[in-house]
Amino acid sequence: MQKMQKTKRFGRVAAALACAALVALAGCKAKNTDVITIGGIFPLSGPVAVYGVECKNGIELAIEEINAQGGINGKKIALISEDDEGNPEKTVNAYKKLTTSDKVSIIIGSLTSGCTQAITSLAQAQKVLLVAPAATMESITDAGDYIFRACFIDPFQGTVGGIFAAANLGAKKAAVLYDNGNDYSVGLKDNFILAFQGRGGDIVANESYITGDVDFNAQLTTIKAANPDVVYLPDYYSTVSLIAKQLRAQGVNTPIVGADGWDGLTENAGDEVLNGFYSNHYAADSTDIKVVNFVGAFQQKYNSVPVSFAALGYDSLYMIRDAIVKADSVDSTRVRDALVQTNGSYVTGNLTFDGRRNPVKSAVMVELVKGGDGKLTTVYKTTVNP
Repeated sequence: MQKMQKTKRFGRVAAALACAALVALAGCKAKNTDVITIGGIFPLSGPVAVYGVECKNGIELAIEEINAQGGINGKKIALISEDDEGNPEKTVNAYKKLTTSDKVSIIIGSLTSGCTQAITSLAQAQKVLLVAPAATMESITDAGDYIFRACFIDPFQGTVGGIFAAANLGAKKAAVLYDNGNDYSVGLKDNFILAFQGRGGDIVANESYITGDVDFNAQLTTIKAANPDVVYLPDYYSTVSLIAKQLRAQGVNTPIVGADGWDGLTENAGDEVLNGFYSNHYAADSTDIKVVNFVGAFQQKYNSVPVSFAALGYDSLYMIRDAIVKADSVDSTRVRDALVQTNGSYVTGNLTFDGRRNPVKSAVMVELVKGGDGKLTTVYKTTVNP
């Protein structure tokens, strides 16, 4: 009898504990419905970490602002971010973690084209809305209608570089040095050449290297002998800095021109990049009120001037916010349908999407100069419209 009573008491205790667990679980679920969770995949370490850190900072600033204003339809936004180190395999792992463990259905990322390309088919198949802030390779959105981007594409900015070199710099002869194993670099090079030649210019040297190379002197000797008016360097800031040092050491002081991968040079290069110009998504010294407010808020929070990756991350979050509000839902399909209809003014320009979910917006050209404090900075030079 005593044993039976103990068994009954144990059963009641177990049932009470089970009930409490269910109540707690229900409470957690109820709490989670008050939060809109968005995934983020960024290179927060590795050779292009500045891109990921800046982008994440821009997104977190946008989230802070939106949450301070009451969130989206009364719900706060939360970001779960993963570091892919600029490695496509790690991008895939980060994507799987976010979609399986964290159950997110909207992701911002990744930053480079190769990493983003690694997850576009997965996102499309699983109806995960993917917004790439800075993946400029043309084929990124080919995977399907759940894939968007906040940046213009490589053909456009390669064309912008060619137009600028011919029209603004007055160059007649151009040399090109590019990474033959990097789709970003190759795409920019091809379109620069088309635009430059289309305006009467000649390509007097067309040299290449392999990803990871650090000695470019052989190619630069050929370029020097060709006596170009301008040198086009379509690569990321870490490689461009190395090339520019060796180029200047050989006595070639002509203007150098590049693309948005140069963002980061102000913190990672020196005088070798002076007389350098690159296409970018926005100019931090713009007098546009949205830019002024963004730059001011970013400087106050992070004590630095935001590069374009911060602005693109910031815009990506606000575009998603606007689409969620329009859709009155966080369902990825309904948000996608609303995002397609985007027509608004953001930090990086007035934006609509074309039929392939690529932004239709202008690009700017900026120049690398020394500021009053002796540090490298950029100044706005001109705007090129699509």
